[in-house]
Order: sequence, then C-alpha cells, then structure tokens
Amino acid sequence: MQRYPRNLTGYGATPPDAAWPGGAKIAISLVLNYEEGGENCLLHGDAASEGFLSDIPGAAPWPGQRHWNMESIYDYGARAGFWRLHRLFTSRGLPVTIYGVATALARNPEQLAAMKAADWEIASHGLKWVEHRDMPEDQERSAIEEAIRLHTEVVGSPPCGWYTGRCSVNTVRLAAETGQFDWISDTYDDDLPHWMEFGPRDQLILPYTLEANDMRFATAPGWVTGSDFETYLKDAFDVLYAEGDAGAPKMLSIGLHCRLIGRPGKIAGLMRFLDHVQAHQGVWFARRIDIAQHWAATHPHHRRTRPSTLDRAGFIACFGGVYEHSPWVAERAHALELGPAHDSATGLANAMARAFRAASADERLAVLRAHPDLAGKLAAAKRLTPDSTHEQASAGLNALTDTERATFEKLNATYVEKHGFPFIIAVRDNTKASILAAFNARIEHDTATEFITACQQVERIAELRLHTILGASSC
Repeated sequence: MQRYPRNLTGYGATPPDAAWPGGAKIAISLVLNYEEGGENCLLHGDAASEGFLSDIPGAAPWPGQRHWNMESIYDYGARAGFWRLHRLFTSRGLPVTIYGVATALARNPEQLAAMKAADWEIASHGLKWVEHRDMPEDQERSAIEEAIRLHTEVVGSPPCGWYTGRCSVNTVRLAAETGQFDWISDTYDDDLPHWMEFGPRDQLILPYTLEANDMRFATAPGWVTGSDFETYLKDAFDVLYAEGDAGAPKMLSIGLHCRLIGRPGKIAGLMRFLDHVQAHQGVWFARRIDIAQHWAATHPHHRRTRPSTLDRAGFIACFGGVYEHSPWVAERAHALELGPAHDSATGLANAMARAFRAASADERLAVLRAHPDLAGKLAAAKRLTPDSTHEQASAGLNALTDTERATFEKLNATYVEKHGFPFIIAVRDNTKASILAAFNARIEHDTATEFITACQQVERIAELRLHTILGASSC
C-alpha cells in the first residue's frame, strides 16, 4: 500500500464562500516580519553570520566571523524601518500581524511596546531566524516549545499564530501537535484558509505568500524599485477584488520586512498601493487572528471518512460493491498510490477505474457479466443488489407496462446472444426513452465496440455510486 500525502486538489472548482464580515470582497492581511536581533550571528551563539534577505549582493554566511555590514542592515530594520512602517500603518488605522522571532522580540522592548499599543497581533516566527530543514525532529520540537515559552515571557501572552518560514518537512505537524495555535501559516498553497488533520488535532491553516512579499527586493527574480512591488501588489489585488465582486471572495497576504520595505525608496510603492486599495469599497483589512476566528466560526472543520486513510478491510467494506459483485476492483485500487486527491468521488472513481482498466480482458468481461439485465428476471424476482434496484427505479424501469417489459426482455435476449454480456448503461444519466433508444442503437454494434462502451458505462455507474457513498456521513 502506497500513500501520497500532498493535497493537490484543495477546494477544486467550487471554493467555499468566505463570507467575510460586512460582505467584503477581499480580506487583506498585512504581515510584518520582525527578525532583527534573531538572525544568525556569532553574538547569538551561531556558527556563522546571516546570509539571507539583505541588500548585500551575493551575501553568504561568514563562518566563525561577525559580518558588520549584515548586522548593520538588520539594525536599520529595527532602528529606522520599523518606525517608518509603524507610522504608516497607525496613521491609516490599518491592523497588522507581526511574525515575531522570539529572541528578536526579547532584544527589542521598545518596538514590542509599540506593537502592543497599536493592538497588532504578535504571532510567533520561531525561536531564532535560522534554517530548520536539517534539524532533527526532537530538536525542532524543543525549539518550538522554547519559542512559545520565551514569547509568552516577553510579550505577556502566548502566541495564537505560528510561521517558521525557513521550515522543515516536520514543522507544520510539530506546531499543530502543540495544540497552541489558532492558525499556522507555513504553507503557500491557497488563496483561502483551510484545515489539516494531525492525529486528533484539527489545525487551521492560513496560507502565506512568498511572491506578494518584499523579500523579492533581496532575491532574483525580484523587485528593483518600489514601483515594481506596487505594480505587482495592485495586479494581485485587482484580480482578487474582481473575483470577490463576482461572488468568490479571497484573501491576499502581503509579506513585509523592516530592513527591506522600511527603506524610503521602497516604502513609497507600498504607500501608493495602500492608496489604491483604500479607494475601494468592500476591503477588509484584518489581522490573521481575526481571519482565523472568522473562518473557524463560519467554516468549522468536519471530519469525514477519507478513503485513502482506510485499511484494506475497511476500504473493501465501503467500496467493494461499487463494481457489481467484483470486490477485487476495490482491493486493487486500495493498493495504488492513494492520497487526499482520491478522497473525493471523482478521485476515487479514477483510482478504481485504473484498477479496472489494468485488469485482463477476461476479468473485465466477468464484471460485465456480473451486471443484471435491465428490467430482467432478477429485477422481477427482487434479487438485484440495492444499488442496481435504486438505479433501475430511477429511470422507471421498476414500473413498466406489460408491453414495455416484453420489449426489454426481447432486447436483452438479442443483445446477450450477440455480444455475450448484458446491455449496460448508466441509467441514472438517462430516461426510459433514452435507454430504449441506446439499446436499439448499440445492439447493432460489433462486439469489440460494445465491449469498450460497456466498460465505459461500468466506470460511469461506479462514479455515480461513489458520489452517493461519499456524499453520506460515512461508509
């Protein structure tokens, strides 16, 4: 049994209505990353200087040495950039979420006091602004615990949100397992919040951004002028605002850093973007905790049976009858690389169709022969499977006149004699009249063509049955 954990489906073609407060067409989350004093530095006990997200071209860590220029650029973010951004946002009355590195917050009490006075949300950005990808799991778990402890000590209250940034494959799970966070943002996978399950924990995810983000002033391809950033943000806003105006509101996260956007030549673009946005009606500027609380109240998580998580016996118990009297199709489908994409009726139908298509011609012929005649003797004797009984009844085949019944019996006999298997059609897609029309047309086909057509109809019947099963509360 193979399982593929990534969720490539998400909300699909029909995302939920965000129902933002006041009927807003878009939610905007301004995020200010506060990392100054938490970056790699020998003064912080690290082995090398910082090499990430600065205005130094081609910056790289200096092992065993302090990097004076790098430190001074981070210092600028704390000494000047933060206060320029603080004045901008407070003068406009805009709410902000701080991604606060715990050690940075501890080294910046005046900035912390200003954040609290402005009623900005202060979320956790980890213990230190360092790479987590190679951390052993137990070490990263300890770092998360210490980040929560230090944040609580410094801020005066524990963090309700978490974003590591330079995370590992374990980060989201480890953060969720603490049970501490109303939201986690170490994903970039959607324009709306969504839920993930980690054991008994239902964790709300607020996807973040690496593209509507001033970090691209320090990376390639990236921004050169404030106008570059302004244009991109305006385009992102205009597209999402139009989607919201059409009835599908979304969320726009904007990532900022004190030492980057806090420079005068860069912040001018952000100012013009805010002018553009604030000229529109129906825009909800919100802290991430506000978005999380709204989503949890409006779209609470409901656990359901997920086919990809079932063991073999449970999977066959649920889906063994989808292909008529042929549980082997479910058994082989269960052995495929299933994942979240197969937890929908469409996804699971594809997996089961793959198992059916990969079978031998004789095996598929046996499935065809397992199907009953339409309005035949088994139906009259009430010996059909429950699925077949409901399906035939949906087209009125359980209430035929004597003449209609005789017609079906004659067509059944002729078709089976010619092709060697019953006439199969997805009756839920049809009416009595269209079934008879298809019967008369297909009976003239050669057997090879009919075999292909019948197999396609078997797959369609299975898909319709799966929609019924997975639409219920459980198997």
